[in-house]
Amino acid sequence: MTEEPSGGDLSRLRQLNAMAAIRALRDDKPLTLTELAKRTGLSRASTEDVIRELIGRGWVAEAEPTAGTVGRPARRYRFRADAGRVLGVDIGGHTIRALVTDLDGEVLDSASVPVTPELGRKERLAAIDRCVVAALAGAGTTPAEIWSTGVATTGLVDGTGKVMLSDSLTEWTGVDLADHLRRLVPAPVRVENDSKLAALAESWRGVARYAKDVVFLLAGVRTGTGLIIDGKLHRGFGNAAGEIGALPAVGWLKAPDHLRAWTISNPTTNSPAHAGGDEFGDVFEAARQGDRSAIKAVRRYTRDIAIGVSALILTLDPELLVIGGGFSRSADVVIEPLRGELDRWCLRTPEIRISTFGDEGVVLGAVRLALEEVETSMIEGANPLT
Repeated sequence: MTEEPSGGDLSRLRQLNAMAAIRALRDDKPLTLTELAKRTGLSRASTEDVIRELIGRGWVAEAEPTAGTVGRPARRYRFRADAGRVLGVDIGGHTIRALVTDLDGEVLDSASVPVTPELGRKERLAAIDRCVVAALAGAGTTPAEIWSTGVATTGLVDGTGKVMLSDSLTEWTGVDLADHLRRLVPAPVRVENDSKLAALAESWRGVARYAKDVVFLLAGVRTGTGLIIDGKLHRGFGNAAGEIGALPAVGWLKAPDHLRAWTISNPTTNSPAHAGGDEFGDVFEAARQGDRSAIKAVRRYTRDIAIGVSALILTLDPELLVIGGGFSRSADVVIEPLRGELDRWCLRTPEIRISTFGDEGVVLGAVRLALEEVETSMIEGANPLT
């Protein structure tokens, strides 16, 4: 005898059906009921019920009839990306960035504020506020219209939105970012490590969007990683997955010192890289031009980086290794020596791809984090505006 579904089971089933319909409508052009039923596997009657509910909640609208259609066209439905707004914030050592997007992640406006790693907590939080206010104003959006906020920061973050440990920003350990952002934008706030969110961005819309298992390397003045396992960001039990750089034996903390030593020995104050604020642009450019001492410095850097990357590759056996961060702009001089080191240590060196996001990867990951929160509210049947 088959047990009848309980009230809770039926409620959960309606939520899952609604989410299936939303995903189908977000991934395609406007669909008729028949087309939507085919994509979701629901009966036509169930599809009608789901669409009626989603229209009532403001998630879905009837699309305009196609011009030139003979006879009465079938009704088509679209996901309302314009129904709400989300906010993504990237709190970096040298720049704070903010994006306002619609529910499809299309950017409506952006803002950035220059900062320094030495800036105190109070001053950095004030800079965050200025950046967010500027992005909201540029998008013509009020704080009350934001449905969710995603925040990226350096350091280890707990599940409540508090920075548990940060050794790269002054007075940053212990700051409650979720609480601070909610004072400015009264909507759900999720906070995550910047390397993890850069990996999430690559899996969402970047070079890793068709891969299931990925190691992402945020290569720059500071080195970090993010892991994608079976298509999902892997955080670990304590949100510390991939933090292999915490091991001194890995050598990530001292790896940039090889580049810094060359820069100190070869001071250049009028190069385009130096003028643009790229601390190590000169050494990469010199290596590109064949300077032997610069090539040696880059190889020593990649040798140190490769130890930790190899350990992650041997653990996960990923399909891809994605390189992002500031040094990805110099991939032409970094990748080959890095690949040579990985070939030495790994049983199988994965395909290496370079991020195309530049400096925007982390803040795009923050947007994706905010959208995940919105999708959770969809499943739970909530409307952030009510």
